[in-house]
Amino acid sequence: MARTEQTLLEQMGGFSGLIYSTLPVLVFVPVNTVAGLTAAIWAALGVAAGVLVWRLYRRSPVQPAISGFLGVGVCAFIAYRMGEAKGFFLFGIYTSLVYAGVFALSILFRRPLVGVIWGALNGHGTSWRADRRIRKLYDLATVVWVVVFGARYLVQSQLYDTDHTTWLAVARIGMGWPLTAVALVITVWAVRRAGHLPAEKSDSAAAGTDSARA
Repeated sequence: MARTEQTLLEQMGGFSGLIYSTLPVLVFVPVNTVAGLTAAIWAALGVAAGVLVWRLYRRSPVQPAISGFLGVGVCAFIAYRMGEAKGFFLFGIYTSLVYAGVFALSILFRRPLVGVIWGALNGHGTSWRADRRIRKLYDLATVVWVVVFGARYLVQSQLYDTDHTTWLAVARIGMGWPLTAVALVITVWAVRRAGHLPAEKSDSAAAGTDSARA
């Protein structure tokens, strides 16, 4: 259980990565209120760059930080082009909609994305799709991610349309890593019930069994 959860967290940048992703938002809104949009954009970019440098210094996985920096850059560019602070959140809102749609379609096509991604990353392939019980487990986990992404879109798009920029930031953070943590717990449960531990652990266990028999 612990190894499965650790592997999933590593692929998402760890708990620290989830928390770091909220820092640019935490900085953007108050700086925009005090010093204006341009200063807020540079502040958010500066924080994202600082996170990237910090992870490089700590020799932590940098791919999530690089993705986060690029994401903040896109958000900042949209806000700059629109000339409105709420534009900073537009990319994330529609990204949630796209993710919700992709995860939902994967269930309809009987290829639940949680199972596909986990199998690709951990060496289990797609043979599990022939097992109805396992497919239902991954269907359930995928539905949870659909709900998470769909809820983010519905709530945040409503706040965007009504020009509640501060509440947009609150919703972005409150519906960010806390909901991700809930979905992660259910995903780990599904992986465990499916018997799809990380390949490294499974191989080590098999090797240990073979050695004992010898």
